[in-house]
Amino acid sequence: MRSFESLTEPEILALAISLEEEDERIYADFAEGLRENFPATAAIMDAMRDEESGHRRRLIELFRQKFGNHIPLIRRQDVRGFVNRRPVWLVRPLGLETVRAQGAAMEAETRRFYEKASARTHDPAIRQLLDDLAQEERDHQNRAEELIEDKLSPTVKHEEEEARRRLFVLQIVQPGLAGLMDGSVSTLAPVFAAAVATHNPWDAFRVGLAASVGAGISMGFAEALSDDGSLTGRGHPWVRGIVCGLMTALGGIGHTLPFLLPQFRVAMSAAIAVVVVELGVITWIRNRYMETPPFSAAVQVGLGGAMVFVTGLLIGSS
Repeated sequence: MRSFESLTEPEILALAISLEEEDERIYADFAEGLRENFPATAAIMDAMRDEESGHRRRLIELFRQKFGNHIPLIRRQDVRGFVNRRPVWLVRPLGLETVRAQGAAMEAETRRFYEKASARTHDPAIRQLLDDLAQEERDHQNRAEELIEDKLSPTVKHEEEEARRRLFVLQIVQPGLAGLMDGSVSTLAPVFAAAVATHNPWDAFRVGLAASVGAGISMGFAEALSDDGSLTGRGHPWVRGIVCGLMTALGGIGHTLPFLLPQFRVAMSAAIAVVVVELGVITWIRNRYMETPPFSAAVQVGLGGAMVFVTGLLIGSS
């Protein structure tokens, strides 16, 4: 890997061409990834790609004038000092905030490169072009804001925000809620059955921990293997699986932790209080994200939780 200070003027120009080509292709990938769900923002990414393409053509033209037709392949990973970029543009579907943050970071890094490269060159034409490109990269943020105002009317912004919310619900909230409900409700029976049967908080804790972790693993795999998201738009299956599995385990561990308390009655009272809180959180999520009426959500969640809770008490006391 070379240091930036060791690069010659032809190598600096070759690196600049490579950087602009990479940025151009990244913006194209951004546009493609956003086009289905956020077409207006995809149009902005297309415009940014066209600007990077123009920069690359100007750099190539100057290189040929100064150094001939052969442009050596020098990439960012060949030179020390560049930040490694996570390939977020390969994720489908893309998120608006992720794309905007990545685009801002790209523009800032490219601007700093041109400023540093200009200070190391002596050829007037090369230095002028690098200074011009550095200024244009500074203006890109304003340009992006202008494009947003031009292409994203309030109605379009609202539609894209709604689309983003639907994707968040589909890919994160739904699998998380399914896991939380399963963990909070299905583990009630074994935990409280063990507690009532043994009157030993530590035994109840071990049963609850095993049930929570086991349910988390089972639900995680079940969600991940349910579909690959290609047709349903539910996102990457393993992301859903991880979210579902973690929330399942969390839902079960919540009312298991009180059984770490040594006194049985205190532990039981605390566990019951935690169950009430868990069911309230599930009711709120169903109302907030699934648009279920509050009373209906409370009845559905409360009835299911009560039935499982009573089942556990009956089995434990039999």
